[in-house]
Amino acid sequence: MRDVKRMGWISGSLVTALLLSAPQFSFGQATTGAAGGRPGATISTDYRAVLNRYCVTCHNEKLKTAGLLLDKMDVAKIPESAEVWEKVIRKLRTSAMPPAGMPRPDKAGYDSFATYLETALDRAAAAKPNPGRVGIHRLNRAEYTNAIRELLGLEINGETLLPADDSGYGFDNIGDVLSVSPLLLDRYLSAARQISRLAIGDSTIRMPVTTYNVSLRRWQDDQASEDLPFWSRGGIAINHYFPLDAEYVLTIRLQKAAGTAISGMGSPHQLDVRLDGARLKLFTLGGKPGAVDSKDDLKPESGDKGLEIRFTAKAGRHLVGVAFLNESSLREGMLKPPLVGLALEERSPTKGDPSVESVSVSGPQNVQGAGDTPSRRKIFVCHPAGTRASDEEACARQILAGLARRAYRRPVNDQDVETLLGFYREGRSDRSFEPAIGMALEGLLVSPEFLFRIARDPSNVAPGGIYRISDLDLASRLSFFLWSSPPDDELLGLAERGKLKEGAVLEQQVSRMLADPRSKALVDNFAGQWLGLRSMRDALPDAGAFNEFDESLREAFEKETDLFLTSMLREDHSVLELLNANYTFANERLARHYGIPNVYGNRFRRVTLTDEARMGLLGKGSILTITSQPNRTSPVVRGKWVLENLLGTPPPPPPPNVPALPEGKDAERLTMRQRMEQHRANPACASCHKQMDPIGFAMENFDAIGKWRTTEAQTPIDVSGALPDGTKFQGATELQKIFLSRPELFVTTVTEKLLTYALGRGVEYYDEPAIRSIMRDAARNNYRWSALILGIVKSTPFEMQSAREQKLAALR
Repeated sequence: MRDVKRMGWISGSLVTALLLSAPQFSFGQATTGAAGGRPGATISTDYRAVLNRYCVTCHNEKLKTAGLLLDKMDVAKIPESAEVWEKVIRKLRTSAMPPAGMPRPDKAGYDSFATYLETALDRAAAAKPNPGRVGIHRLNRAEYTNAIRELLGLEINGETLLPADDSGYGFDNIGDVLSVSPLLLDRYLSAARQISRLAIGDSTIRMPVTTYNVSLRRWQDDQASEDLPFWSRGGIAINHYFPLDAEYVLTIRLQKAAGTAISGMGSPHQLDVRLDGARLKLFTLGGKPGAVDSKDDLKPESGDKGLEIRFTAKAGRHLVGVAFLNESSLREGMLKPPLVGLALEERSPTKGDPSVESVSVSGPQNVQGAGDTPSRRKIFVCHPAGTRASDEEACARQILAGLARRAYRRPVNDQDVETLLGFYREGRSDRSFEPAIGMALEGLLVSPEFLFRIARDPSNVAPGGIYRISDLDLASRLSFFLWSSPPDDELLGLAERGKLKEGAVLEQQVSRMLADPRSKALVDNFAGQWLGLRSMRDALPDAGAFNEFDESLREAFEKETDLFLTSMLREDHSVLELLNANYTFANERLARHYGIPNVYGNRFRRVTLTDEARMGLLGKGSILTITSQPNRTSPVVRGKWVLENLLGTPPPPPPPNVPALPEGKDAERLTMRQRMEQHRANPACASCHKQMDPIGFAMENFDAIGKWRTTEAQTPIDVSGALPDGTKFQGATELQKIFLSRPELFVTTVTEKLLTYALGRGVEYYDEPAIRSIMRDAARNNYRWSALILGIVKSTPFEMQSAREQKLAALR
């Protein structure tokens, strides 16, 4: 019955929130104004002649090429057709049109016409800005996870509690696609119930057995994690949350092959189990018991039965380490990776070494208490002064008011607190004080005020009018942009006092927030999606074609790119260094793969690159792997990735029924370039491939897992190519130099991606003047990350909003 009541309250509140803040899908008419550039009719006549000579041949009312009609456009009234002219500017700046082989203006001609158009549009935008509109915005899974951490000091696994979010414009924080289904609402209810019980330390909680598996593609011949002792081999390090002060049971299983056989059981091995670095137990497995005198030592015939430990743990998050003692005399990390695909089949009871398959944690049992956790310290800021109901309710009011302020990201009123006290009173009727607070917390976690960022138009703004968003909305927009989490007390306090909109204060807060470890969310959530790095966790190169690829190399690829991007942000480099930075981060496993000498051990460290081919993003193993097929490279995917993510000029979608690339033994005798030439012989394929393939071919010296090569199919690899404007290059190094010679193209792409992510909506044509302004300002600081980010935060689309075109009659 209580769940039914809560569902009714939640559903009613949710409908109200949706009606108040539904996204605006119509963005109004383009602004108008006088054309910029040199004054006078002569200038517009000159540019009309340029259009007629180079563009109208294809883009006219008769041919309607690409849906762009330029023969009737008025070059003297640019702002009246802003959307069309922004498309023209993009083609001019990238020299994408006219196609190679047709008459083209010189560079000065391209730049002059583009500058004329931009000046006219920017002046019109300054006179009559259009900031667009961001309506209701549900917290996505990452934001929800971080919000729980900030509110309750509780680290949760959002992936097990909530489904993955839909994406739009390349990101999963786009308001228009973050829908709410009945199934998702049920998941929120379930998550709120579990989180509230964990947070308060409910002594009746029953946790499912949690199992942590070690990938079969990981060869456990070396230290598996920096969280394990440096003299360990294989195993796993686990950060596990123990909900109560209680007893728990740890169960270990070993990898098996040939039925139930465990490798290496013909000789003794020692398995070390630790909690927060302190040893819980040291098992001796197989053979004759060695130095460890334990009645629980395992004989070969016992397999992994008996690898179980009962222990007591305090409530909170603890590091559990399970690993073998490394008895090898070889130097750390120097063992050569085996053929991973054959690893299990080659194991036997007498040969090789045993490996950990999984570690399971069950409990709590024999509960001793709720413990002293960060969650309880955040929640129970007071305790009832007496035993009277009024004493308890006064404390409950204080607790819930504080939680609601942080959860709702604004000052709370009496109605906010009374709603939560209603849940508390219902729970207190048959429960003690703390579980009743847990029930109120459950209601708070499914409140629309917590789950949604709601932009409410001021009552004094006319429909369709432009207004500056409130300091509280600005605080949330800023915090979710830089941290993917709610505002902290300092930021929220400034917003409550109306100080955040002051320029100096806002700049200081941006600097503070970028220096905070929480800004790592920009790497995880912005860069991870922009560059497609999240795909690395699912990449599965073919074991037969690339037998040296294992889980250790996958993790090395991920960590290298993560540390590289984090350093770019923390050290405030120019975004252009993403293309040519002469350093990276590597451990021995990765260094050996790249051919970098004198790097030993499992620890990652900064290394200087001397090979130009490895510099910047195009030399990173993660990028090269996610842009390949499982058994071969893909110039198409790599070229498309560069066009979309570095140049901001994605190719059109492929036509239907595109024939597959030739495969089989005959195809294996051909280089990738030769196979692609056969593919492009189909006219339906040629138009798109001529944009993507030359860029992809430039990266063919890297195989499908990013290893350097000079031949393919016993033939020297040809990495020559040309861009659509005819610029020729040899290999990825020259290609990156071309990009750096035109920095505005790459910086425009980065800025547009950042603005999309910051706003939670797609970038529209009316945002382009703001983007150009951000870039002009950032150019004075060599396009540093901080300059671009601050420019976005101070931009019209970020600080302002368009009111709804009409008010909802039911809510007047």
